[in-house]
Amino acid sequence: MNEMNADKPDRRLAAVSVAADADVPAGWRPPDWVAPLFAVGALVLVPGVVLLLVFLPSTHRSEHWDVAWGGFDVALALLLLTVAVTAWRGSPWLEGAATAAATLLFIDAWFDVLTSSSRAELILALVEAVLVELPLALFCLLLARDAQRHLPTVRRRPWSGTRDGLQLRRRASRQDRPAA
Repeated sequence: MNEMNADKPDRRLAAVSVAADADVPAGWRPPDWVAPLFAVGALVLVPGVVLLLVFLPSTHRSEHWDVAWGGFDVALALLLLTVAVTAWRGSPWLEGAATAAATLLFIDAWFDVLTSSSRAELILALVEAVLVELPLALFCLLLARDAQRHLPTVRRRPWSGTRDGLQLRRRASRQDRPAA
């Protein structure tokens, strides 16, 4: 790196988190085309959502309603079990599992409330959402944040001489990071 570019970090090696030792690149960034791709995808959904809201009927009969909800709840239960196992083991997969569990809990609360067909179902859905699903989802997000800060993470280091290039690295905690 020459002196003119010494204070400009390489975009592909920009810090996602501070590396434990100075000779290791600080983090990984996706290719430059990923952010625009997802931004365009989000923008393309807007007219589709408007069309759905205007043209879809408010009610719809489904032949496999029981299987859809049963399958969703099985997936949620397996994901919560995955969070339990990864937490117990201190696994680097805890961050992803907890984030996915939070997502499914938010979705479960949303659809339970919006698909309630009677006043009693709506009250039960609201109570479950407020007392169980949303607090557990928030806890999962906080757990994922703490896991990201404190648990080892898998980083690809092809130059490291390991058999497959994967090594567990401890993420730098806030107190280990240099002052900005």
